[in-house]
Amino acid sequence: MKAFVVHSTFVSLLAWITLTFALPQAGSSTVTAKARAATSTARSNTAAKAAGKLYFGSATDNPFLDEDATYKAILSDNTLFGQLSPENAMKWDATEPEQGVFTFTNGDVIVALAQANGQIMRGHNTVWGSQLPSWVSDSGFDNATLISVMQNHVSTVIGHYKGQIWDVVNEPFNDDGTLASNVFFETIGPTYIDLALQAARAADPDAKLYINDFNIEGEGVKATAMANLVSDLKSRGIPIDGIGLESHFILGEVPTTLQAQMEAFTALGVEVAVTELDIRMTLPETDALLAQQQTDFQNVVSACTTVADCVGVTVWEYTDKYSWVPSTFAGQGDADPWDENLEMKPTYDGIIAGFSS
Repeated sequence: MKAFVVHSTFVSLLAWITLTFALPQAGSSTVTAKARAATSTARSNTAAKAAGKLYFGSATDNPFLDEDATYKAILSDNTLFGQLSPENAMKWDATEPEQGVFTFTNGDVIVALAQANGQIMRGHNTVWGSQLPSWVSDSGFDNATLISVMQNHVSTVIGHYKGQIWDVVNEPFNDDGTLASNVFFETIGPTYIDLALQAARAADPDAKLYINDFNIEGEGVKATAMANLVSDLKSRGIPIDGIGLESHFILGEVPTTLQAQMEAFTALGVEVAVTELDIRMTLPETDALLAQQQTDFQNVVSACTTVADCVGVTVWEYTDKYSWVPSTFAGQGDADPWDENLEMKPTYDGIIAGFSS
């Protein structure tokens, strides 16, 4: 009987240990998730500046700022984030929903936050074939009218938000290197790019003017098309200061030629920036997938760190809680360096290591 009592006590103790360390704790994620946390105490924007970059930044959007005080507090920490990009607040449908009627309320909120925190603003974006109000996309404007409408829009928006970096033209290319079909290209032709950049420079001579696109991060026909466009623009005196590499990557598929492509772009006499970085995985998340994500983020940041004229890295939302990925790519997500609980993932360690390389 005595032996049985000892054995029962041992079993009870073992059960208590198992329950205590296996079950989720109140107000937190599971212990397994807790183990998947960043270990670095370094601050990402501080690390970026120490590496000679202008910033490490994040995109944001108004609903999150309005509804989530903890999210906003982290975003406002300028030792973590030195730059903000508005995900939607400065796009055409948000700023000029009706012809000649401009609304800047949401954009002004983000700019005010950045100014209060001493953060750089990146305007995103003035001319893009998507997220256009129907009065633009379905208007049937002739060439001259659409040119006037586009120039007025660019001038008004950039004039309102002076002193920023701007994605003036967004995603102008197809993956095969041809110019994408949109209302501007179909009506005005390829010179819509020239006209948009010229209007932007006239509105704000001090703004940094970018063309931004995806799938140009590694060597290939689309990157070559971008390089040829920028070279042509510069040869004709059209203002262009930078190329934005969106960098929406799939886990394990960061281009091995990323640094070389950055160098090829900067050799044209422009700067580059990583503008919309996230690296999505097929769910559910595992330790192995997180380890790969950490490596991938490190490789991207390291490439920017190594290239002198890569000015900074922006993540397209810092947290999985507000990522665009799950609603766009079924079964994929967890693409950002903070998790849904606003806790740093091992991915963050990769960012710090990349700035230290």
